[in-house]
Amino acid sequence: MSDKTFDTNPDMMEKAILISLVTAKDKRNGGDPEMSLQELAQLTETAGVEVLATITQNKESVDSKWFIGKGKVQEVKALADELGATTAIFDQELSGAQVRNLEESLDLKIVDRTQLILDIFAGRAKTREGIIQVELAQLSYLLPRLSGQSKNLSRLGGGIGTRGPGESKLETDRRHIRDRIFDLKTVLEEVVRHRKLHRERRKKAGVTQVALVGYTNAGKSTLLRELTNADVYVENQLFATLDPTSRTLELPNGREIILTDTVGFIQNLPTDLIAAFRATLEEVCEADLVLHVIDSSSSVREEQIAVVNKILGDLGASDKPYIMVYNKRDMCVNNGSLSDLPITGGDNLVISAYDIGDLELLKQSVQDKLSGDVVVFNVPAERGDLIALAYRSGEVIHQEVTEDSLKLTVQVSKQDYEQHGYRLKHYIE
Repeated sequence: MSDKTFDTNPDMMEKAILISLVTAKDKRNGGDPEMSLQELAQLTETAGVEVLATITQNKESVDSKWFIGKGKVQEVKALADELGATTAIFDQELSGAQVRNLEESLDLKIVDRTQLILDIFAGRAKTREGIIQVELAQLSYLLPRLSGQSKNLSRLGGGIGTRGPGESKLETDRRHIRDRIFDLKTVLEEVVRHRKLHRERRKKAGVTQVALVGYTNAGKSTLLRELTNADVYVENQLFATLDPTSRTLELPNGREIILTDTVGFIQNLPTDLIAAFRATLEEVCEADLVLHVIDSSSSVREEQIAVVNKILGDLGASDKPYIMVYNKRDMCVNNGSLSDLPITGGDNLVISAYDIGDLELLKQSVQDKLSGDVVVFNVPAERGDLIALAYRSGEVIHQEVTEDSLKLTVQVSKQDYEQHGYRLKHYIE
């Protein structure tokens, strides 16, 4: 692993058993526990922890004391002793009391899925804003669980679950942590205010914003790099990119747009994390076009698409113009799954981020999508101001001169029309 954030020295590496509880409610909700457990293994490895074994228990409901059944706790204890595990990582969120009970019974560090994801984010955040957002999410998550964290904070001198705020902050009383949360929220409110001002300036300047969204490891950063020559970190890892990156992209007609990479989504993304990163994710809500990047080679592609669509809906961005970008076409050729993909056309594109021809096709599709509808304006010939406005409203593709008017056929995007063309609404033919 090339990311130096996590220590992967074999002698120092933590060793974990992964545990998933599947309840009757989970089955009714139609989730995919196997997919979730596979992701948990990837998340664990991303955090620099070795996976020794996985255990799944099917149970009618959650045990309020142990989360899993008492018999299963004994089974985990025996397996941990046999394999030399140091940590138990649960695929679901635990309460502080459950963490404390499990820790005492298993004599292991106890980490849940939410804490693991937050920990990875803490190791990946590089900008001041990103670091603040992650710390806020971690403290919001840990505040109600402080009573169950004592051994976690001291065991093995750190490791997963202790990055970010650090032991000294977490060992202070709740009042100090609440004060810290208040301070962080105040800083983020200022970030939100600045972002809003920047968005308003971009709109006034006629800047077009396109957002890359998608499941984690779908290839968004690779696309940004290949399209714009951006110097961004690209690695085959979950959450390789955390801090959003924006670059200028020139379309085939010479028009320049701003292309923004965003943090990858994942199922069961911690609520505290979504709340903390809302200022960043609001960029998606303000985008003129969303490129939903999909890992075409994934065996759970449709499930990942559904997760992204749900989060976009939660953010209020589900009605945005979009293009479904089915990335990693080359990998589909290799594994024989290319025929399972939709045919390129309309809102669907099947591409490889490393194919120059595919990138040109993507840029052309973005241009076509942003070009909008064709509108005919019939403007009085003496109104030079309105004629100039029609030219600013879009691309004039045809004009016809009559005795007392000028008929202009213009390709108008929604953004350009809102900025310039609305004054011409009475002259639409």
